[in-house]
Amino acid sequence: MNGSADISIIIPVLDDSESLAALIAQIRDMHTQPREIIVVDGGDDDDLGELTARYGCTRLHARTGRGNQLHAGALSAAGDAIWFLHADAEPAPDAIDRIANALAAGAIGGFFSFRFSGPRAWYKSLLAALVNWRSAIGVPYGDQGLFILRAVYDDIGGFADVPLFEEVAFVAAARKAGRFERIDAPLGVSPRRWERDGWLRRTLQNRTLALAHAAGVSPSRLAQRYPSASAKESAEC
Repeated sequence: MNGSADISIIIPVLDDSESLAALIAQIRDMHTQPREIIVVDGGDDDDLGELTARYGCTRLHARTGRGNQLHAGALSAAGDAIWFLHADAEPAPDAIDRIANALAAGAIGGFFSFRFSGPRAWYKSLLAALVNWRSAIGVPYGDQGLFILRAVYDDIGGFADVPLFEEVAFVAAARKAGRFERIDAPLGVSPRRWERDGWLRRTLQNRTLALAHAAGVSPSRLAQRYPSASAKESAEC
């Protein structure tokens, strides 16, 4: 550890101790360290207490729901900037440096390029390319490692307490507030949901949810119709 940045990392979890352990180990191996790591537990995982203590993290409890958990973590953050990560993310070793450089260059926030972790496959590469194209002209979702200055987060009101698509209004407001920049470095995303549900089926369900939300269907109604997409499994990609 050769340096630190005034960045708070927020990680919402719900029965994610195994993935979380791997992520925090990656973060603690980074050349530049965050000011703090805040783990926001939406459940009651007995393993999290020992895990967060071992790595010097703060553990918070919050009602289940990614938007609520993200906001609770952000309100407790002490850093000048906040980086939101999913527990199964695989950030690049220099990710914190890249965030610090983007903010120093005038960005108020941003996100990372999308890639699937694990062995390479043509369908993974194709879907990742489509996600990166979509996020450049539309909304990057939470699995792309959203980050933002704390003062801007407070100004725009933070994440909404909704079961799905908490990022949509957040990103729209952030882009109005200033330059919300894509960092040209990949952040690995676990393919486990696509492998479990089928690549085509999962992708079509995600797009159906996104189109319904864009058409005005409330996140609460969508979560009732697709319960597997709520809580820890939001409709990304």
